[in-house]
Amino acid sequence: MQITGLILAGGRSSRMDGQDKGLLKLIDKPMIEYVIQQLKPQVEQILISANRHIGQYEQFGYDVLLDEYDDFRGPMAGMAKGLSSIDSEYLLTVPCDGPLLPIDLAVRMLDYAQKMNNKAVFAFDGQYKQPTYNLLHTDLLPALLYSLKNKEYKLGKWLLDNDAGKVDFSDQKSAFLNVNTADDIQLLLKKLSG
Repeated sequence: MQITGLILAGGRSSRMDGQDKGLLKLIDKPMIEYVIQQLKPQVEQILISANRHIGQYEQFGYDVLLDEYDDFRGPMAGMAKGLSSIDSEYLLTVPCDGPLLPIDLAVRMLDYAQKMNNKAVFAFDGQYKQPTYNLLHTDLLPALLYSLKNKEYKLGKWLLDNDAGKVDFSDQKSAFLNVNTADDIQLLLKKLSG
């Protein structure tokens, strides 16, 4: 079953003073490189969703997709562009600021989606829903475009409205640590350096 991976790097990073989180250096490389390293063995192909610093993202060797909208509509806009750009049956999305993502994310999500007959699934870390870690079937593109057209940008609500399944990753809670503050960066540096 072919899965395309999409790294979401198209946000404004307003909580990080506008810094492009995917390009932030952690130890010796940009954060997105850690994400690529974790994601690459799990998918057939990788795409990057970005709306700025396009040239820098292209240097990682993957196609970079820009949103169809110029007003930063959030992750759903990147996901819609991803779904409309792939030949595979499923799109696995992950955020660019989650460098510890599970190495079995794709297989567990696909297994759950097929067993439970869900067109969409998202990760649950045992405490919080993690909607930007999701697996979507291409059949959901019209529903995604409809919501964007109607200015409905809340990903968590959209997933639930489309009967998304919740995949339990409580055994890997720290894998969903992402960066929203300077403190988060320090925590990640500790994890990455062992």
